Amino acid sequence: MRRPHLIPGSSHPITVTPTPGRVVARVGDQVVADSTNALTLQEAAYPAVQYVPMADVNAELLHRTETSTYCPYKGDAAYYSLSVDGTDLTDVLWTYESPYPAVAEIAGHVAFYADKVQVEVSAG
Repeated sequence: MRRPHLIPGSSHPITVTPTPGRVVARVGDQVVADSTNALTLQEAAYPAVQYVPMADVNAELLHRTETSTYCPYKGDAAYYSLSVDGTDLTDVLWTYESPYPAVAEIAGHVAFYADKVQVEVSAG
């Protein structure tokens, strides 16, 4: 079955811009990502989401899961869990490995669920 592929527009705008400053993601005291190359994705009226380059994530903490979802604007998302201090946090970050052209910049980046991972943006 073919899934719909929608193009962002005036009724559902999506912008991707470089995040000024530094983005740090933490679980408790454990830094899981630290980047000065993050992107801010603003989709319609949803809160802005920070997409951090995978290279700036502590790969030792990551475990890919079988979970996947589909967004008609961005494409197929794959999920990862984090292992922090002996605790597994399942499916707390996602990535669009081959995103649709409208959001191609987020390829190679991951985003975190804000209710599971503390994401801070600072001036540098």
